[in-house]
Amino acid sequence: MSEVVPPHLSATVPLAVSPLTALGLHKTFVGGDGSELHVLDDVDLRVEHGEAVAVIGASGAGKSTLLHLLGALDKPTSGEVLVEGRTVSGLDEESLAEVRNRHIGFVFQFHHLLREFTTLENVLMPALIGGTPIGLAEERARHLLSTVGMQHRLDHKPWQLSGGEQQRVAVARALVNDPLVLLADEPSGNLDRHASGSLHDLLFQLRRDSQLALVLVTHNLELAERADRILQLDTGRLHPRGRG
Repeated sequence: MSEVVPPHLSATVPLAVSPLTALGLHKTFVGGDGSELHVLDDVDLRVEHGEAVAVIGASGAGKSTLLHLLGALDKPTSGEVLVEGRTVSGLDEESLAEVRNRHIGFVFQFHHLLREFTTLENVLMPALIGGTPIGLAEERARHLLSTVGMQHRLDHKPWQLSGGEQQRVAVARALVNDPLVLLADEPSGNLDRHASGSLHDLLFQLRRDSQLALVLVTHNLELAERADRILQLDTGRLHPRGRG
Protein backbone atom coordinates (compact mmCIF):
# COMPACT_ATOMS: atom_id res chain seq x y z
CA MET A 1 0.00 0.00 0.00
CA SER A 2 1.31 3.41 -0.94
CA GLU A 3 0.47 6.71 0.63
CA VAL A 4 0.52 8.38 -2.78
CA VAL A 5 -2.64 8.33 -4.86
CA PRO A 6 -1.90 8.42 -8.61
CA PRO A 7 -2.59 11.94 -9.95
CA HIS A 8 -5.08 10.74 -12.57
CA LEU A 9 -7.54 9.53 -9.92
CA SER A 10 -10.60 11.66 -9.27
CA ALA A 11 -13.97 11.48 -7.56
CA THR A 12 -15.34 9.71 -10.64
CA VAL A 13 -13.13 6.65 -10.04
CA PRO A 14 -14.76 3.99 -7.83
CA LEU A 15 -12.90 3.95 -4.53
CA ALA A 16 -15.41 2.01 -2.44
CA VAL A 17 -12.65 -0.29 -1.18
CA SER A 18 -10.91 2.68 0.47
CA PRO A 19 -12.76 4.26 3.38
CA LEU A 20 -10.72 7.47 3.22
CA THR A 21 -8.88 9.15 0.35
CA ALA A 22 -7.35 12.61 -0.04
CA LEU A 23 -6.46 14.00 -3.45
CA GLY A 24 -4.24 17.05 -3.93
CA LEU A 25 -5.08 18.79 -0.68
CA HIS A 26 -3.92 22.38 -0.35
CA LYS A 27 -4.67 24.56 2.66
CA THR A 28 -3.79 28.24 2.88
CA PHE A 29 -4.69 30.55 5.73
CA VAL A 30 -4.95 34.28 5.07
CA GLY A 31 -3.99 36.67 7.85
CA GLY A 32 -5.68 39.92 8.72
CA ASP A 33 -2.98 41.81 6.81
CA GLY A 34 -3.60 39.72 3.69
CA SER A 35 -0.48 37.59 4.14
CA GLU A 36 -0.79 33.91 3.22
CA LEU A 37 0.38 30.91 5.20
CA HIS A 38 0.60 27.75 3.09
CA VAL A 39 0.14 24.82 5.45
CA LEU A 40 -0.57 21.87 3.12
CA ASP A 41 0.79 21.51 -0.40
CA ASP A 42 -0.66 18.84 -2.73
CA VAL A 43 -1.21 16.13 -0.11
CA ASP A 44 -2.41 12.72 -1.34
CA LEU A 45 -3.36 9.93 1.02
CA ARG A 46 -5.33 6.70 0.84
CA VAL A 47 -6.16 4.63 3.91
CA GLU A 48 -7.46 1.09 3.57
CA HIS A 49 -9.83 -0.91 5.78
CA GLY A 50 -8.00 -2.15 8.86
CA GLU A 51 -4.92 -0.05 8.15
CA ALA A 52 -3.26 2.15 10.75
CA VAL A 53 -1.40 5.22 9.49
CA ALA A 54 0.62 7.48 11.78
CA VAL A 55 1.35 11.08 10.81
CA ILE A 56 4.26 12.74 12.58
CA GLY A 57 5.98 16.09 12.21
CA ALA A 58 7.17 19.18 14.01
CA SER A 59 4.77 21.36 15.96
CA GLY A 60 3.04 23.72 13.56
CA ALA A 61 3.69 21.48 10.55
CA GLY A 62 -0.05 21.16 9.87
CA LYS A 63 -0.82 17.70 11.28
CA SER A 64 -4.01 18.75 13.03
CA THR A 65 -5.03 20.80 10.01
CA LEU A 66 -4.68 17.69 7.86
CA LEU A 67 -6.77 15.64 10.27
CA HIS A 68 -9.49 18.29 10.31
CA LEU A 69 -9.64 18.20 6.51
CA LEU A 70 -9.75 14.39 6.45
CA GLY A 71 -12.59 14.47 8.96
CA ALA A 72 -14.58 17.14 7.10
CA LEU A 73 -14.25 19.50 10.06
CA ASP A 74 -12.67 22.05 7.72
CA LYS A 75 -12.53 22.54 3.96
CA PRO A 76 -9.35 22.55 1.85
CA THR A 77 -8.37 25.55 -0.22
CA SER A 78 -8.28 23.06 -3.10
CA GLY A 79 -8.29 19.31 -3.52
CA GLU A 80 -10.77 16.66 -2.43
CA VAL A 81 -11.52 14.33 0.43
CA LEU A 82 -13.45 11.16 -0.41
CA VAL A 83 -15.20 9.02 2.19
CA GLU A 84 -15.90 5.52 0.87
CA GLY A 85 -15.24 6.82 -2.62
CA ARG A 86 -17.66 9.75 -2.42
CA THR A 87 -16.36 13.28 -2.40
CA VAL A 88 -17.42 15.59 0.43
CA SER A 89 -16.64 18.66 -1.66
CA GLY A 90 -19.69 20.82 -2.18
CA LEU A 91 -21.77 19.25 0.59
CA ASP A 92 -23.79 21.65 2.71
CA GLU A 93 -23.24 21.80 6.47
CA GLU A 94 -26.10 19.43 7.24
CA SER A 95 -24.75 16.80 4.84
CA LEU A 96 -21.20 17.23 6.16
CA ALA A 97 -22.47 16.75 9.71
CA GLU A 98 -24.15 13.52 8.61
CA VAL A 99 -20.93 12.25 7.01
CA ARG A 100 -18.99 13.01 10.19
CA ASN A 101 -21.59 11.43 12.42
CA ARG A 102 -22.10 8.24 10.42
CA HIS A 103 -18.71 7.49 8.90
CA ILE A 104 -15.94 9.19 10.92
CA GLY A 105 -14.99 8.82 14.55
CA PHE A 106 -12.85 11.42 16.32
CA VAL A 107 -10.62 11.14 19.37
CA PHE A 108 -8.80 14.29 20.43
CA GLN A 109 -6.11 15.00 23.01
CA PHE A 110 -8.78 16.45 25.27
CA HIS A 111 -11.80 14.19 25.53
CA HIS A 112 -14.51 16.88 25.12
CA LEU A 113 -17.01 14.83 27.13
CA LEU A 114 -20.10 16.73 28.23
CA ARG A 115 -19.64 17.38 31.92
CA GLU A 116 -23.32 17.28 32.89
CA PHE A 117 -23.99 13.88 31.30
CA THR A 118 -23.10 10.39 32.50
CA THR A 119 -20.63 8.09 30.77
CA LEU A 120 -23.47 6.15 29.15
CA GLU A 121 -25.26 9.32 28.01
CA ASN A 122 -22.06 10.76 26.50
CA VAL A 123 -21.50 7.62 24.43
CA LEU A 124 -25.04 7.07 23.17
CA MET A 125 -25.65 10.71 22.23
CA PRO A 126 -24.08 10.59 18.71
CA ALA A 127 -26.22 7.55 17.94
CA LEU A 128 -29.38 9.40 19.00
CA ILE A 129 -28.35 12.39 16.88
CA GLY A 130 -27.92 9.98 13.96
CA GLY A 131 -31.47 8.72 14.38
CA THR A 132 -30.82 5.39 16.11
CA PRO A 133 -33.73 4.35 18.35
CA ILE A 134 -32.87 4.90 21.98
CA GLY A 135 -33.02 1.21 22.89
CA LEU A 136 -30.55 0.23 20.16
CA ALA A 137 -28.34 3.25 20.94
CA GLU A 138 -28.14 2.29 24.59
CA GLU A 139 -27.41 -1.34 23.76
CA ARG A 140 -24.59 -0.30 21.44
CA ALA A 141 -23.20 2.17 23.99
CA ARG A 142 -23.22 -0.40 26.78
CA HIS A 143 -21.47 -2.93 24.56
CA LEU A 144 -18.73 -0.47 23.60
CA LEU A 145 -18.23 0.69 27.17
CA SER A 146 -17.78 -2.94 28.15
CA THR A 147 -15.32 -3.38 25.27
CA VAL A 148 -13.20 -0.45 26.50
CA GLY A 149 -13.37 -1.64 30.12
CA MET A 150 -15.74 1.03 31.39
CA GLN A 151 -18.86 -1.01 32.12
CA HIS A 152 -18.44 -0.24 35.84
CA ARG A 153 -18.58 3.53 35.26
CA LEU A 154 -21.84 3.89 33.32
CA ASP A 155 -23.44 6.33 35.74
CA HIS A 156 -20.34 8.38 36.51
CA LYS A 157 -19.89 11.94 35.26
CA PRO A 158 -16.66 12.86 33.42
CA TRP A 159 -15.28 14.74 36.42
CA GLN A 160 -15.53 11.52 38.45
CA LEU A 161 -13.23 9.66 36.05
CA SER A 162 -9.45 9.61 35.65
CA GLY A 163 -7.86 11.00 32.50
CA GLY A 164 -7.33 7.52 31.06
CA GLU A 165 -10.93 6.57 31.81
CA GLN A 166 -12.22 9.71 30.14
CA GLN A 167 -10.27 8.90 26.97
CA ARG A 168 -11.68 5.36 26.95
CA VAL A 169 -15.16 6.83 27.11
CA ALA A 170 -14.22 9.19 24.26
CA VAL A 171 -13.09 6.20 22.18
CA ALA A 172 -16.38 4.41 22.83
CA ARG A 173 -18.28 7.54 21.83
CA ALA A 174 -16.24 7.81 18.61
CA LEU A 175 -17.19 4.23 17.69
CA VAL A 176 -20.88 4.23 18.62
CA ASN A 177 -22.04 4.79 15.03
CA ASP A 178 -19.70 2.10 13.67
CA PRO A 179 -17.58 4.50 11.59
CA LEU A 180 -15.43 3.59 8.60
CA VAL A 181 -12.42 5.44 9.96
CA LEU A 182 -11.16 6.66 13.32
CA LEU A 183 -9.13 9.87 13.40
CA ALA A 184 -7.06 10.40 16.55
CA ASP A 185 -5.21 13.66 17.25
CA GLU A 186 -2.59 13.14 19.99
CA PRO A 187 -5.01 10.77 21.74
CA SER A 188 -2.68 10.09 24.66
CA GLY A 189 -0.93 13.45 24.78
CA ASN A 190 -2.59 14.37 28.07
CA LEU A 191 -2.04 11.02 29.82
CA ASP A 192 0.74 9.48 31.89
CA ARG A 193 2.83 6.63 30.47
CA HIS A 194 0.75 3.82 31.96
CA ALA A 195 -2.57 5.28 30.80
CA SER A 196 -1.05 6.03 27.40
CA GLY A 197 0.10 2.46 26.89
CA SER A 198 -3.30 1.13 27.89
CA LEU A 199 -5.06 3.47 25.46
CA HIS A 200 -2.69 2.56 22.62
CA ASP A 201 -3.35 -1.15 23.21
CA LEU A 202 -7.08 -0.46 23.10
CA LEU A 203 -6.93 1.50 19.84
CA PHE A 204 -4.98 -1.20 18.04
CA GLN A 205 -7.14 -3.98 19.45
CA LEU A 206 -10.26 -2.20 18.17
CA ARG A 207 -8.60 -1.62 14.79
CA ARG A 208 -7.73 -5.30 14.56
CA ASP A 209 -11.11 -6.60 15.72
CA SER A 210 -13.29 -4.39 13.51
CA GLN A 211 -11.03 -3.73 10.48
CA LEU A 212 -11.34 -0.04 11.29
CA ALA A 213 -9.16 2.38 9.35
CA LEU A 214 -7.09 4.37 11.82
CA VAL A 215 -5.22 7.65 11.27
CA LEU A 216 -3.10 8.86 14.18
CA VAL A 217 -1.49 12.25 14.52
CA THR A 218 1.15 11.98 17.21
CA HIS A 219 4.47 13.16 18.58
CA ASN A 220 4.82 9.80 20.30
CA LEU A 221 7.25 7.78 18.18
CA GLU A 222 6.56 4.64 20.22
CA LEU A 223 2.89 4.89 19.21
CA ALA A 224 3.78 5.74 15.59
CA GLU A 225 5.97 2.62 15.35
CA ARG A 226 2.88 0.46 15.96
CA ALA A 227 1.21 1.73 12.78
CA ASP A 228 1.38 -0.02 9.42
CA ARG A 229 2.81 3.13 7.85
CA ILE A 230 4.53 6.20 9.24
CA LEU A 231 4.26 9.43 7.25
CA GLN A 232 6.08 12.64 8.05
CA LEU A 233 4.50 16.00 7.30
CA ASP A 234 7.20 18.48 6.35
CA THR A 235 6.91 21.78 4.47
CA GLY A 236 3.31 20.96 3.66
CA ARG A 237 3.93 17.55 2.10
CA LEU A 238 3.64 13.95 3.31
CA HIS A 239 6.70 11.72 3.00
CA PRO A 240 7.15 8.06 3.95
CA ARG A 241 9.36 7.64 7.00
CA GLY A 242 11.43 4.61 7.86
CA ARG A 243 11.33 2.90 11.22
CA GLY A 244 13.81 3.06 14.04
